[in-house]
Amino acid sequence: MGLFDKKYCDICGEKIGLLGNRKLEDGNLCKDCAKKLSPWFSDRRRSTVEDIKGQLAYREENRGRAAQFRITRTYGESWKVLIDEEHRWFTVTRARDLAEANPDILDFDAITGCRVDIDEDRREQMREDSDGKDVSYVPPRYEYSYDFDVIISVRHPYFDEMRFRLNDSSVYYEPAAMQQRPMMGQMGQMQRPMPGRPQNMQRPMMGQPMGMNRMANEVNPENCMEYRKYRQMGDEICQALDEARSGGKQPAGAAPEENIIMREAAQDIPAAGPWTCPACGGANTGRFCEYCGSPRP
Repeated sequence: MGLFDKKYCDICGEKIGLLGNRKLEDGNLCKDCAKKLSPWFSDRRRSTVEDIKGQLAYREENRGRAAQFRITRTYGESWKVLIDEEHRWFTVTRARDLAEANPDILDFDAITGCRVDIDEDRREQMREDSDGKDVSYVPPRYEYSYDFDVIISVRHPYFDEMRFRLNDSSVYYEPAAMQQRPMMGQMGQMQRPMPGRPQNMQRPMMGQPMGMNRMANEVNPENCMEYRKYRQMGDEICQALDEARSGGKQPAGAAPEENIIMREAAQDIPAAGPWTCPACGGANTGRFCEYCGSPRP
C-alpha cells in the first residue's frame, strides 16, 4: 500500500481522514474511536484491534456506572477526586456532567496506593548592571517554583495509575532577602559597633562574604501559603483514598505514612540540621547554599 492510500478504521469501518490515523499493533484506529478510550490509557501502539474492541466494550459498560454515580465527597479544584460511598466507587475528572464525560469509575478495592509528587524547579534571579547586561547578585538569589501531582496506583486491565496535577499554574516562592551586615572599614578594621549590640556580633564569620549576614532565611517552601495549600490538598486526597481502600479512619489531619515517605523521596529532602557549604564555607539549613547556590552534600 502506498503512503497516501485510503485507510479505514478497523473498529468502526469508517474512512480515516488525512492525519487522522492512530496506529495499532495490527491495524488502524480513527480519531473518533480513539476519543472513546480511557484518558488514563497510554499503550495504544502496542494494542491489537481486539484489545481496543475490548476496551471500548468496557467503556460502554462504564457509562452505566457514570450515570449511577452519586457524589458524597469531593477533593481538589480543577481536577477533582469524586467519591461515591454508597457504591464504594471513585473517579478522577475535570468534567461536571459525569454521564456525558464518562470518566472511569473504579471500585475502592482497585486502589493499591496513592502519593503526592512535588516537582521543584530553581531559577537564578539576575540584575542589570551599568552596561545593561544581566549579571548575578552577590551572593546569588534564586526563585523556586513547584508543581503538585497526585499519583493513584490501581489494579485495572487498561492502566495502572491515574496521574493528575492539582495546581493549574506553578507555585512560586522567593526566599526573603538576606540581612545586611556592618561593612568592614579600611585596613580591615570593623566600623564602630552599633549601640546595644555585643561586640562579638560585629565580627564577620569565617567563610562568609564580607558585608553579608551568613544567617540567611532558610529555603523553606512551607513558608508559602499556596505551597502549603496544595501540599495539604494532596495529602487529604491520599488520606481519603487510603481510608476508602482500608475501610478505616485515620486521625483528622494525618497524612498516610506511605504518602509522606514517597513525597519526601520525590523531593530528595536531606536530613534536617545545619550544614556548611564545602564550596564557600557558608552556614546553611536548606537544600541549597544561600551564598553560592551549591546543593547540600
